[in-house]
Amino acid sequence: MKRRTRARRVAIIQAGPVCLRQVVPLFDAYRRFYEQRSDIAGARKFLRERLARKESVVFLAMDGEEAVGFVQLYPTFDSVTMQSVWILYDLYVAPMARKRGVAKLLMERARRFAVDAKAKGLILETAVDNVAARKLYEQLGWKRDRAFHRYYLDV
Repeated sequence: MKRRTRARRVAIIQAGPVCLRQVVPLFDAYRRFYEQRSDIAGARKFLRERLARKESVVFLAMDGEEAVGFVQLYPTFDSVTMQSVWILYDLYVAPMARKRGVAKLLMERARRFAVDAKAKGLILETAVDNVAARKLYEQLGWKRDRAFHRYYLDV
């Protein structure tokens, strides 16, 4: 596949159930990046349920007719401040579209969504060794949490 120039305009759209054809292959590639086996049917079912139940918000980066990236947000709440917070859980850009500012566009759209929703903020986590992602987040003004440790219980 030919790499496109930076000059071409990438549009960010909010994905709905009708966008599954475009977002499912990207979501499957994202999962493979995290060493999961490919599961197109499972990805379609998972995303269809999240979107239909309004359990997540997905923004899709479109380069013409081609989907080249996505970001997925999940709602939650901060009980202490009694405000909503959005978890930026998934961010993926197809390899042929990287280094073109697509991730920045998706991150900015997520930020604007949170502002419009009057949320307290956005939270995310990334792997310690994901240097490129950490650099991007810090360039965009995200701050690393130094006050809390993250714990996980596998059930």
